[in-house]
Amino acid sequence: MLRVAVMGGGCSGLQYKMDLQDRAQNRDIVVESAGVQVVVDPKSALYVTGSELDYLDALQGGGFKVKNPNAATSCSCGESFSA
Repeated sequence: MLRVAVMGGGCSGLQYKMDLQDRAQNRDIVVESAGVQVVVDPKSALYVTGSELDYLDALQGGGFKVKNPNAATSCSCGESFSA
């Protein structure tokens, strides 16, 4: 499972954290799309509800990208945002 969380930090105030884990924790929200299970804790879900998670396979700027409709602003690197 891919865990997506929101933590304080980054140049815009909040940043995404992603980790792999074996199973969901108590009260976690699990979403499945295209055979991939994504798990989010209830607090982080407040910030990422409605978001799209994509993976870009590129030499520069590749990796996971989050399109978050809840983000008021984001930094140029795309790693942090404010809500």
